[in-house]
Amino acid sequence: MPGELRTMWLDVSAGVAGDMVLGALVDAGASLDFIGVQVDAVLAGAVALSARQVTRAGLRGTQVSISLRESDLVPRAWRDIQELLSRAPIPDPVRRDSLAVFSRLAVAEARVHGIEPDDVHFHEVGALDSIADIVGSCAGLHDLGIADIQASPLALGSGTVRAEHGILPVPVPAVLEMVGGWTVSGGGTGELATPTGVALVTALASGCGPLPVMQVVATGVGAGSKDTPDRANVVRTVIGDADAGSAGGLAAEVVIEANVDDLDPRLWPAVLTALLQAGAQDAWLTPILMKKGRPAHTLHVLARPEDAAALRAVVLAQTSTIGMRSFSVDKYALARMWVPVEIAGQVVRIKVAHDGAVIRQATPEYADVEAAAAQLTLPVRQVLRLADAGAAQSGLVVGGPVPGGPA
Repeated sequence: MPGELRTMWLDVSAGVAGDMVLGALVDAGASLDFIGVQVDAVLAGAVALSARQVTRAGLRGTQVSISLRESDLVPRAWRDIQELLSRAPIPDPVRRDSLAVFSRLAVAEARVHGIEPDDVHFHEVGALDSIADIVGSCAGLHDLGIADIQASPLALGSGTVRAEHGILPVPVPAVLEMVGGWTVSGGGTGELATPTGVALVTALASGCGPLPVMQVVATGVGAGSKDTPDRANVVRTVIGDADAGSAGGLAAEVVIEANVDDLDPRLWPAVLTALLQAGAQDAWLTPILMKKGRPAHTLHVLARPEDAAALRAVVLAQTSTIGMRSFSVDKYALARMWVPVEIAGQVVRIKVAHDGAVIRQATPEYADVEAAAAQLTLPVRQVLRLADAGAAQSGLVVGGPVPGGPA
């Protein structure tokens, strides 16, 4: 329900479309009635939503269909859609996320056509069913209480597709504009990832990687309209309850180390990111001097024992080292939990470290602060101050009681 802190991982390894995301959310427990109310608030009853169970390559899923109650042949400008969303009586998080998705589409289309975003006129993505997909998906996320979204590498497809401007190569230009920084693959024949689906993923997900650690509370499967025999045309979602955070205490872990003196230093940030995405508890560098006075770095990776083999493989793949050492360590950590606070309509998670009764540290999650600053067009340092103030107003201060703990 809204207000609970949950993480969602989207499996888009078979592609993604707006109706597939919407179907996965409904299959995971989002209320179709609630979603319908929000869509009606934006489109004034112009569409009707329905859901049914289908199979795709033998895999069960939920398909959400959108029926038009009126013809919709008039293209809408980005400013028209902004007006629709701004005046609609919908929850602020639904409005914020919907605007973020359409903004990503507008920027991508503007780059493709060499115009300003405000001058973009949407055709396919401005149609009623696409607006319903976007608003409906954002409403579903709100209904499920999703605070953080992550996604798998994205399958885009191959070949050609007929669009408003004629025959286009797959991936279509707007999709390519939106996947910068994401891990993608062809994944099959045809258009597997639509602009609407890609905009939802890249505008709302905080990262691209494997299934994160979580306590699973729900799963869902959203089906696309096509059924191909060799590939299940679905989007899967895994939702985890992140409120429990980390239990803290002593834990046996492994440190993996390698001395590297021949790697382009520009590559190190990507190496560290790859290790963290692969499950490392931490990853860092120490500058060193090796034989003959050569400058170098020691790469350190802190890992759970069960993850060590996979992380060693990442080190070998991402760096120039031909070997590494490892040793066991005891790690002591405070228990942690994440508590959301609202900053000018944006949600920022506060990482609370505690000993079971008393808060020892309370720090805004920096990635959330950066995202909020981008949405609010404010300096990051200003939003960080606002987040600190919001945490204090919520009672999340050092020495204060742990939320939900003993009185």
